[in-house]
Amino acid sequence: MDIATIIGIVAAFGLMLMAILQGGGLGMFIDVPSMLIVFGGTIGVALINYPLADILGAVKVAKKTFLYQETSTNDLITQLIEFANKARKEGILSLQALIDSVDDQFLVKALQMAVDGQEPEDLKTMLNTEIEYIQDRHSKGAEIFLSLGTISPAMGMVGTLIGLVQMLQNMSDPSSIGPAMAVALLTTFYGAVIANILCNPMAGKLKTRSKSELLQKTIIVEGMGSILSGENPRIMEQKLHAFVAPSERESSFN
Repeated sequence: MDIATIIGIVAAFGLMLMAILQGGGLGMFIDVPSMLIVFGGTIGVALINYPLADILGAVKVAKKTFLYQETSTNDLITQLIEFANKARKEGILSLQALIDSVDDQFLVKALQMAVDGQEPEDLKTMLNTEIEYIQDRHSKGAEIFLSLGTISPAMGMVGTLIGLVQMLQNMSDPSSIGPAMAVALLTTFYGAVIANILCNPMAGKLKTRSKSELLQKTIIVEGMGSILSGENPRIMEQKLHAFVAPSERESSFN
């Protein structure tokens, strides 16, 4: 679980709630018509803009902002070096026994392809193609959340205009001015909260997660290609360290 995302959401909503309670009750910020305009309108416009399957897919991708467990790049490189040493001493087929102990499904696929006798270039081509489609799916998820972050303030503005029209049409009735003004202001408030506390930050976190995940998959592709080519593990490590900042590199060789 990504503790940073949880802390960020709790802090943002918690501080906002404290500010609201300092100035009065929470009830004055709850308005059903405003919620219908912003939440319902945002979902409706998103469904117009994207197929239903893409919207549901974005919800699944959004789980990465909460449930993503990142693997250390250095640990991954160390694991690949261990595979290289074993393949160099016992042959490439010896990696078959290690497949069940690997959690990363992309690495499992790469190992299985290596054991099945794929040529290094063919393995790289097939895995790089899969990486491209993974990147497309991740990009689409982040794009949808960015769109939601754009749509929700726009729907808030629509609600503001509705509230102002209602208020201006009933200026002769003082009792109707308050509810109409509440709709006008709260829709803008809801739209701003959805965009700036949820959708836009989640899109940013998804982009960061995608870059990290794709980097590790690229390391797997390069590492497995080196293993199939029979490359010296020390040289292979130097090649893979090119993907890691110099200050963060850890060598398996003393």
